[in-house]
Amino acid sequence: MCTPCCVSQLACCCGNAACACCCGCCPKIRQSTGTRFMYALYFLLVTIICIAMMSPSVEEMMRENIPFLSELCRVNAGERCQVLVGYAAVYKMCFGMACFFLFLWLLTLRVNSSRGCRAAIHNGFWFIKFIALVACCVGAFFIPQQDTFLEVWRYVGAGGGFIFLLIQLKLLVEFAHRWNTNWYSGVKYNRLWYAALALVTLVLFTVAVGAVVFMALYYTHSEACLLNKIFLSTNASLCFLVSLLAISPCIQKLKPTSGLLQPGVISVYVMYLTFSAFSSKPIETVKVNDEDMQVCVFPFKLGSGGDGDNKIVTSVGIVILFGCVLYSCLTSTTKRSSAALGVFGSSEPETERARCCFCFGDARDDQDNDEERRGGGQDVMYDEREGTVYRYSYFHCVFFLGSLYVMMNLTNWFHYDNHKIEKILEGSWSVFWIKMVSCWVCLLFYMWTLMSPLICTKRFQA
Repeated sequence: MCTPCCVSQLACCCGNAACACCCGCCPKIRQSTGTRFMYALYFLLVTIICIAMMSPSVEEMMRENIPFLSELCRVNAGERCQVLVGYAAVYKMCFGMACFFLFLWLLTLRVNSSRGCRAAIHNGFWFIKFIALVACCVGAFFIPQQDTFLEVWRYVGAGGGFIFLLIQLKLLVEFAHRWNTNWYSGVKYNRLWYAALALVTLVLFTVAVGAVVFMALYYTHSEACLLNKIFLSTNASLCFLVSLLAISPCIQKLKPTSGLLQPGVISVYVMYLTFSAFSSKPIETVKVNDEDMQVCVFPFKLGSGGDGDNKIVTSVGIVILFGCVLYSCLTSTTKRSSAALGVFGSSEPETERARCCFCFGDARDDQDNDEERRGGGQDVMYDEREGTVYRYSYFHCVFFLGSLYVMMNLTNWFHYDNHKIEKILEGSWSVFWIKMVSCWVCLLFYMWTLMSPLICTKRFQA
């Protein structure tokens, strides 16, 4: 059992065979899904290294445990190894990862078949691609004229990071639509799905309303924080508006699956972005008994630094980022995604089977796929024998932009000087406006998915 599995792993690392686990008890996996998970693993690995490089404790540990490091740093990396740690190192690591995915993006342009050599490179040769990724990241540390590179790459990263933020919003809206559509399809067969929809919707709106009350109590003040008052009331009103729009008769007529689950998901995400924007804004002070007092700050202290809101924002932001990466790995960029967003009409409610894990595709689709047993290991379904099930180039484009988004988030966007991971998302106006604009873009995009059947009737019916 062990020998055939080792051979298959060798074929996966140095050939175009599909990757799978050696454990035979693992569930069956599609070749396309396994490929996307491998790229997500590479992405996660580099991101973890970047997070470590932003920590001062890593710098201290390197100086204590690596012999002659101080002498080497003075020659090539600055007095305190600024090139090997800190924001400069994150910029270069993410530059290498971005170059890796950019090359694959260009390599897989207009690939529609899984039988060509370019498709084989995309789906296999994982050890060789890992070496290429390491070479790109290491080579980035030898770029000359560091100051000029960092200044130019910062603006490239800002543009790409904002585009990825828009893609992240699109994935969130698509996820909300598909979630509601899938569970709604089971209502006619089992009324428990209706109860599940109602329960989840109630929980989502409870969280959203609770967030509004929390921010109204602790992030507003009678004599200060005017922007907080305006934007909190604006975002809460827009969430209420889209909720009414989702269940309006004119929308229900053309989109019968439209309900309150989607605006519930959108409302929770918008409230998170609002909270993130408020916590990222520079702290305001007011005069109380001739003393300056900080207002509109997080009321609870988490840890010794007292920056509980930044810790929450960072943790939730990382979860959302990798949730979007995972969702992009589980779903395919096909017409089903367009139907979920309301761009095209679809008979999905009649043919889709309601499931809790709806992201993994329909089990009935697996029956038509050829299966190949890996010796003593996991079964792999070669689902791309007739053609690709997702666009390779678009997938790599998303990861290329995701590399820039990670870089900008870890270095606090435009305020990266002497920045440390312990101070991530410390108060800055640039982060505040980026988060606030993201709220409005998310709401407008969701409103467009609701209104598109009314505006583009012919395209929706096609």
